[in-house]
Amino acid sequence: MKRLYSSLEKVKKYWEKDSIIDGVLISVYYNRIVAKSNRINGFFNVGRENPVPNDTIVGAKFDGEKKKHIITHYISGDVLSKTIIVLSKIIEVFEKHFDGEITSEMFSESSTFASIKFSEYGISKSKFQQYLRDSCFVEKFGVEYAKISDVTNSIVTFYDVQTDILKVLKKINVDVSEANVMNQTTVLLDEKNIELLLSKAPYLVSMIVEDFSKLSLDDFYLDNNNFQTNLPFPMNEPIIGVIDTLFDERVYFNDWVEYHDMVSNEIRKGSQDYKHGTAVTSLIVDGASLNPNLDDGCGHFRVRHFGVSLQSGFNSFTIIKQIREIISQNSDIKVWNLSLGSNDEIRENFISVEGALLDEIQFENDVIFIIAGTNATTTNGKRKRIGAPADSLNSVIVNSVDFNDQVVSYSREGVVLSFFVKPDVSYYGGGNGDFINVCEPLGLGRVAGTSFAAPFIARKMAYLINVMGLNREEAKALLIDSAIPWNNKKTFADLSLIGNGIVPIKMEDILSTPDDEIKFIVSDISKAYDTYNYDFPVPISNGNYPYVAKATMCYSPNCSRNQGVDYTNTEMQITFGRLKLDGIESINKDNQYTEDTPGYVKENAARNVFRKWDNVKHIGETFTARKRVKPILNQSNPQWGMSIKTIERLKTRDGQGVRFGVVVTLKELNGENRIEDFIQQAELRGWLVNRLQIDAQVELFNSLNEEIEFE
Repeated sequence: MKRLYSSLEKVKKYWEKDSIIDGVLISVYYNRIVAKSNRINGFFNVGRENPVPNDTIVGAKFDGEKKKHIITHYISGDVLSKTIIVLSKIIEVFEKHFDGEITSEMFSESSTFASIKFSEYGISKSKFQQYLRDSCFVEKFGVEYAKISDVTNSIVTFYDVQTDILKVLKKINVDVSEANVMNQTTVLLDEKNIELLLSKAPYLVSMIVEDFSKLSLDDFYLDNNNFQTNLPFPMNEPIIGVIDTLFDERVYFNDWVEYHDMVSNEIRKGSQDYKHGTAVTSLIVDGASLNPNLDDGCGHFRVRHFGVSLQSGFNSFTIIKQIREIISQNSDIKVWNLSLGSNDEIRENFISVEGALLDEIQFENDVIFIIAGTNATTTNGKRKRIGAPADSLNSVIVNSVDFNDQVVSYSREGVVLSFFVKPDVSYYGGGNGDFINVCEPLGLGRVAGTSFAAPFIARKMAYLINVMGLNREEAKALLIDSAIPWNNKKTFADLSLIGNGIVPIKMEDILSTPDDEIKFIVSDISKAYDTYNYDFPVPISNGNYPYVAKATMCYSPNCSRNQGVDYTNTEMQITFGRLKLDGIESINKDNQYTEDTPGYVKENAARNVFRKWDNVKHIGETFTARKRVKPILNQSNPQWGMSIKTIERLKTRDGQGVRFGVVVTLKELNGENRIEDFIQQAELRGWLVNRLQIDAQVELFNSLNEEIEFE
């Protein structure tokens, strides 16, 4: 505590010499990765008129070894001064009443503090205990500085100091026009102004990213022969949005594409600027004809193509503004393909500006982005990390494999913020000698790259949402679930390159199940901490349950880029398994929130083992010949249960109204078909069961989209 007192004094002296902002930016250096419940609660908590410490957080990151949290707060100078005074009194109490130490047993015993008259020191017993507890997790306090080399035009994100950022910058002679302001904390600055900022107020800067992104390269081999197919005239097919380089309207499938050129006419456009965008759109419209080995059974799709970039690269600041406008003006489109990606690597401690924008758009709108995982050559056996916007958490990020299901040479490594699994899935995009056929402005092209894997996933998502009638979360959960085999033994290295797995080619393989499996989808909207306790009448055989089970859950939470590594605001935890007398026997032994938890689950383990704070969760059992039937644990209510708990990180009710989708599969150990029994029992208990049948849904889609002419 004396060491913490000394570091607080240093921070106070630092800010006494600086008057650029009204308050104080102070970083808490923790001695581990801390759970929300173990963040400071005594320090900076000086009275009802001041916000609680958790509400003053403006940034969070990990240390260099990714083993400790560094969390930055914005508080008033008065709060800092009062904190120092309170800590001095707590140290005084400690020295007078304790012989050098307090053990956890003493701390938990109320008699330990009974004889101390805390009022004589001007503090309460609870305040004393809070500071003691905080001290177990905090290493020191300090001021974080931005450090950057090779400064060019960059997008700078500042800590939120609750003041107009332009006024703050003016105090240090950094002049910015309103056109270069994205929001209250994000501004576009040139090289000269960044150098001035870093010399005068480096503590203001939360993150800096270069503005101009060079595109990650794809391999192109041009056969240069005309290519024609018997493509019918478009009717009522679903529309997929494409945001890419320019589109050449002379191609054979032009009738299927509505093209919008968003690049200024004053900018010179060359033939190279039309190749990538045209190739990507050709796969969405006619990918099955161009690549018969990848015929997914989804048919053709119409495309609304927005050309926002040249082949030389894109201006992040401009594109971010354009994407927001494009989505708002095209609300009829649910699935968007984005095969543009930066050659630069993502940062370890914060999400890219582009990725954060896409997450925000998907939280606010009922849309989903399918994004290419970006490409790069391997140097000295080391792969590059994926590039923006492939760090968008709410999107589906797609990496490539070859036709033998092997990782390709140009794949870049995922895992975002050292924790989140990205890419989500992999698909066939050419590589290792394999190629994808596309239509380019000059004819048939043979290509390889994640840019050409993503369109096939966009087709599948559009089919699930537009034709099969699933909502966004259900479709994403079903897609990811289809890529995860029963005996899933992926290492962290596998996850970082192929994600959750390789999606099947045929739509039928995603939408149908073997006779010995029961598969069902549950979807709902969160309203409270423990909104859902579902009971499922899983069929019983000879007094037992002859099944192994797995479940995949997806949701699209609100996110806060200024929270750094603590990016997702909402955690949804899934528990699924047999009902016990006092709850659910979870199939993955997750007891984070149960009353009888045998031991404290550390935050690091909760994140890595149970995917705490991840918006995609998969829990499952292995299926082997040695598996045995499961006994009934609650004879009075012999069913299986599911519980979804919603936890907030920032007390802003962000989790209320967030929709989730869960795909559950039960595999019968003896190969029996029990689906009709399951449906019958579910309906008897009042469940509304909708069968997902491809032919019926296609017929319904076509009839709903018929154009009726009135005489």
